[in-house]
Amino acid sequence: MSILKIYIVDDHQMLIDGLKALLSGESHISIVGESKLPKVAVKEIAEYRPDIVLTDINMPEMDGIELTKEVKTLNADIKVIALSMFGERETISDMLKAGVSGYILKNTGKAELLNAITKVANGGTFFSDEVSAEMLKTSASTITKEISLSLREIEVIELIAKEYTNAKIAETLFISERTVETHRKNIFRKTDTKGVIGLLKYCVDKRIIKPLK
Repeated sequence: MSILKIYIVDDHQMLIDGLKALLSGESHISIVGESKLPKVAVKEIAEYRPDIVLTDINMPEMDGIELTKEVKTLNADIKVIALSMFGERETISDMLKAGVSGYILKNTGKAELLNAITKVANGGTFFSDEVSAEMLKTSASTITKEISLSLREIEVIELIAKEYTNAKIAETLFISERTVETHRKNIFRKTDTKGVIGLLKYCVDKRIIKPLK
């Protein structure tokens, strides 16, 4: 297994130290840099060329949205995982547009953090259960009105957001895998999206999701 290079950006040293502690002892992960100053971080990221950047969202001089845009301009192959507090979820749409591949809460445990890093490193996306649930919280009537999704398709979307496989979705909804695949195709066709992250972007941009409390 190749070594994953990680760079951490947060204006609180305590959180940086906490993330480093969670990742310590992982032979396939190397923390190549850290900074409490986003502008300094951008320069060092350009030099160190990490595989993944873990970044806070609300920071002085440059927020996580702008930092993500800068990183993607430097190198589109660098993946970004956003670190959020509960009350910052109104920024989900902007972070998605900026190009993040993951969105997790700061109080995440080691297992979820490693899972997020692994999935993002492999080209996937990762959203913590709490974030996914908040993003997809909506009334069936609103979604049906906006994009003509059936109640069953809404159920499938919710399970896709939880990263269920087709087999697990089929088992949960008591339908065949072939039926699940048909629902998936219809969902992506109706929303004109490709993949889970595109679907989430659509839901946020179209205000299908209920306003955050």
